Amino acid sequence: MTGSNFLLEHGDVKILIDCGLFQGSKYAETLNYESFLFDPKDIDFVLLTHSHADHSGRLPKLYKDGFRGKVFATKSTIDLSAIALEDNLDLIKDEAHKDGHQPLFKSGDLHGVFLLAQGVEYDEELDLGGGVKATFHEAGHILGSAIIEINWRDTSASQAGENTDQIRTIYFSGDLGNYPVPLLKHYNMPNSADYIVVESTYGDRIHEGNANRKEVLRQAIEETIKRGGTVIIPTFAIERTQELLYELNELIEHEHLPKLPIFLDSPLAIKLTKVYKNYERYFNKNVVHDIRSGDDIFDFPGLKLTFSSEESRAINEIKGPKVIIAGSGMSLGGRILYHEQRYLPDPNSTILFIGYQVEGSPGRRILDGKKEVKILGQNIPVNCTVKLIEGYSAHADQAMLIDWVGKAKEDGNLKKVFITHGEYHSSSVLCQKLKDKIDIDTVVPEMGEGFELD
Repeated sequence: MTGSNFLLEHGDVKILIDCGLFQGSKYAETLNYESFLFDPKDIDFVLLTHSHADHSGRLPKLYKDGFRGKVFATKSTIDLSAIALEDNLDLIKDEAHKDGHQPLFKSGDLHGVFLLAQGVEYDEELDLGGGVKATFHEAGHILGSAIIEINWRDTSASQAGENTDQIRTIYFSGDLGNYPVPLLKHYNMPNSADYIVVESTYGDRIHEGNANRKEVLRQAIEETIKRGGTVIIPTFAIERTQELLYELNELIEHEHLPKLPIFLDSPLAIKLTKVYKNYERYFNKNVVHDIRSGDDIFDFPGLKLTFSSEESRAINEIKGPKVIIAGSGMSLGGRILYHEQRYLPDPNSTILFIGYQVEGSPGRRILDGKKEVKILGQNIPVNCTVKLIEGYSAHADQAMLIDWVGKAKEDGNLKKVFITHGEYHSSSVLCQKLKDKIDIDTVVPEMGEGFELD
């Protein structure tokens, strides 16, 4: 599900698509420390689909192990990744100290790899040499997220006496967005693809309530207010937080919710929200209209930003109903853990999940209905209301994924589809659905498995 990392070789050119962390369990942490299945010194280019840690988080380790090529990503992806990974350094040091080994990477590795990074714009073609070209397209997942198209000249066709101008194309979906989303534009469709590597996070299900997620959010908060409780929202610092702020802004300003204290208790999310303000051109036309009409889309009456740990602790002294937005999104760390310790046992409160909870994470255990979870070494009873709003998922569902792959099939060139980045059941179900619906050669690869694209 996590640890996205693909190696594409053509002649002497070696390209990595993503270099992500494994997340969700102790086994995942162990995988992060294992050697790459290739020599990092041999890699010429890394192309990042987006800034989430499961797609970018092992870049500094790649540098530590000898990589000195070039990193390409959209400009906002570079900005977001550099801030988010810097924020992760202390956690990585703490985990290493607890487990008795060296940190996965150090500050010098992080800064070193981003000196190799170059920002690109959507639809700008990059010449990677050896007849290989790459283009980044809008993915609609998070700010700066990209579908990566790679073209190469088919030398096997040339050697066989066929048309030497034959160009082959592979698309890497990265993570496709769950359209429509509050802030971003629609993802691009593949065009004349020979091969596709597609994620399958929600390959086994259809999202419900996408259109009315803001109303579900309003109801969840209002019901908790009536009980006199607190709403805690574990959220990802990138995109989910900014979407929440945007929609809470609309609810408060249009008086669909009473004014109440709403805390953004995440220094990282506060920093990243400032990056969002630098990339208005990536937003959809409705958001751009709001901004140009004078609306500060990430600010509203009652919103309080808490930077310091003292400010965070002081939240608990605020009497009466309130909303606390804090990381991490899967309750794997961060300030949300302290709020969960306090409010999970409270039957008047609500924990509201708005993002994917990977198997093995504390968030997944709470969502699965466990009556007790271990938080910061303590067994905490779960007496509060547990709610999931799937409409806030950042990932395309099964129908969207089939539609995306189906577009490539319509063009008549598609030879094979690789199903990746999903738990086993999700990947397997999507694989069978694609075979049944569009009759295409589809495979779910094993980790480390290789294929020849001819």
